[in-house]
Amino acid sequence: MRELYRPTCGATSDGRAAAPQALCSLPMTVPSQSSAPSGASLWSVFLPLLPFMLAVFDGFLAMGMALPVLPRQVHDALGQGTVMVGVVMGVQSASSLFGRMWAGGLADARGPRRVALAGLLATCGIGVLYLASVPFAATAPSLSLAMVMAGRLLTGLAESFLITGTMAWALARVGPMHAGKVFGWIGVALFGGLAAGAPLGTALNAQSGFAGVGCAVLVAGAVGLAGASFIVGVPGSPHARLPFLAVLNALKLPGLGLTLCCVGYAMINTFAVLLFVQRGWDGGALALTSMGVGFIAARLLVGHLPDLVGGARVALYCVLAEAIGLALIWAAPLPALAWLGAALTGGGYGIGFQGFGVEAVKRSPPQSRGAAMGAYVMFQDVTMGLAPPINGVLARTAGLEAVFLGGAAGALGAAAVALLILRQARRA
Repeated sequence: MRELYRPTCGATSDGRAAAPQALCSLPMTVPSQSSAPSGASLWSVFLPLLPFMLAVFDGFLAMGMALPVLPRQVHDALGQGTVMVGVVMGVQSASSLFGRMWAGGLADARGPRRVALAGLLATCGIGVLYLASVPFAATAPSLSLAMVMAGRLLTGLAESFLITGTMAWALARVGPMHAGKVFGWIGVALFGGLAAGAPLGTALNAQSGFAGVGCAVLVAGAVGLAGASFIVGVPGSPHARLPFLAVLNALKLPGLGLTLCCVGYAMINTFAVLLFVQRGWDGGALALTSMGVGFIAARLLVGHLPDLVGGARVALYCVLAEAIGLALIWAAPLPALAWLGAALTGGGYGIGFQGFGVEAVKRSPPQSRGAAMGAYVMFQDVTMGLAPPINGVLARTAGLEAVFLGGAAGALGAAAVALLILRQARRA
């Protein structure tokens, strides 16, 4: 093992302040380059991770079923305007940020199994709230809206508890030397659940209304909860844990890399369809599909590389590919080239997330790994919340195309962060 970070303890010769004693007792080490994982293939830990993937798939299938239905329910059935639709859909971000801080500490103290199961139990609660809102839609729309809003707030908690818990749980089961594969497979399950949930929710709403969607959310959450309850748990750490802000500070470089490489992902989610409409093209939704296909294909083809050759090194090349993809969308004369750019963006972002995630795991002590998982994903939450409105101002002043150049600039910034991490590693 080679030491990555050790705080200054006791008196210093140059008068600098000593680190708190709590930090001095915490090992913060990473495997040396010679300790590469024996299972180089992405599939080497597929079977041990499969139960966690199924739990994540079930949870996000449940949450994904409501996503395409909620705007119509709020607007059409409850008679609310577009502003309230935006509030209902965006309120999840606030509870997600709080949930990640809460879930990470609980995972370290009580064990990640409890946290993941709590996330799936909360998913069942979402279905209950949506079902309870249906009878009041016509007679007391304000009460029905309050229940839907509560469901969205609970969605943020459920999502943060489920992801933080399963990632910390899976890392404890297969070891940090497979951190990249954990990020890779859990991400595939997450995207797969959302992708399957959206059309299923739309079909259920057309057939059985919002009540049918609520029932399906409850059933999917219950299936995930029942399945995950059979997975063997791991205990919490008996050692002193870093305060959450100290964990956040330790992850600032990989977190910054994640923040910057997420910008392009957020831009395609928010503005790709509008760009296609502006250019008079059909198939704007296929840009989102292409990004998802690129994400999953990259995870399956090269998702083992961050563990094998280093997270920052892989992230560097992948975020450069993401920058090329975003520039291609900006300059595309044909929709096919824009779809190709979206696929490159999805692939680059997907592996960039993994690469910077491996670096985040290296910087987190084992006794605070749950907090580290929550803190790392928080950097993405911040980007997904702030990047769309900021770039919306850019679109208004410089045109829709400019936001994709802004995303490309963010990806280049992520590449600079990867280079800085590599330089620090060489010095160490």
